[in-house]
Amino acid sequence: MTKAAKKPAASKIKKAATSKAALVEKLSPTTPPDTKPTESVAKCPVPPDMDETVPLLKHLGGSIHDDWNQALCNQVLNAAKYPKNATPEDKAKLYFSHLAFLTGVNPQDVIEGMMAAQLFASHSASMECYRRAMLPDQSLEGRTANLVQAAKLTRANASVVEALTKYRNKGKQRIVIEHVHVYQGGQAAFIATGAPGEGVAKIKEVQPHAIGHAPSAPLRCQDPSRLALPVARNGKRTLPDARRAIAGSA
Repeated sequence: MTKAAKKPAASKIKKAATSKAALVEKLSPTTPPDTKPTESVAKCPVPPDMDETVPLLKHLGGSIHDDWNQALCNQVLNAAKYPKNATPEDKAKLYFSHLAFLTGVNPQDVIEGMMAAQLFASHSASMECYRRAMLPDQSLEGRTANLVQAAKLTRANASVVEALTKYRNKGKQRIVIEHVHVYQGGQAAFIATGAPGEGVAKIKEVQPHAIGHAPSAPLRCQDPSRLALPVARNGKRTLPDARRAIAGSA
């Protein structure tokens, strides 16, 4: 082999060694390894007392994180039924009306947001069952089955409303007394606001509108003019003769 042929071969070997050294430098432990895809990494939100973000959809989902509020809104929109031939404008109006329901409930936290979504879902499903039951060509079995399901969904909706009311009131009960009758020599205490220890007052005898007897019909008294009834006793007494004369008999 000539010297002219050895020079190109040596230059190629030198270039290959240089590129290999550069590749080893790129894969050295000093560089961070390849990160995993972001789709498989779950980000944890910060605690509420450390979160300074201002949610824009809290009135819909009740959370301080709009990601949850948006997910809840999507669940509500997917639980509704839309016409087959609805235009984008019609669907946009329906979307707005469904979200207006959440605005009307106005959830204060994520628990109330979930209850609001369940209220909408049970209402939408029950109305769909009612609609199917009233189809003109619906059979008797199909109508009965749809009405039974609609009744179950209606009861479920009412139970969610009751649960939401109890959750918002935190188990408190309010008793309203409209009429109080205080008789001679007595006193009555009442609470105006329903909260223990607040608004306590007494109704005294000097209040003429609070003292008095309720009007009622007078009691019946003894009537001396009426006849006395016989008193039942075990004494002996005569009985009338059972054998009596019959007309026409010999």
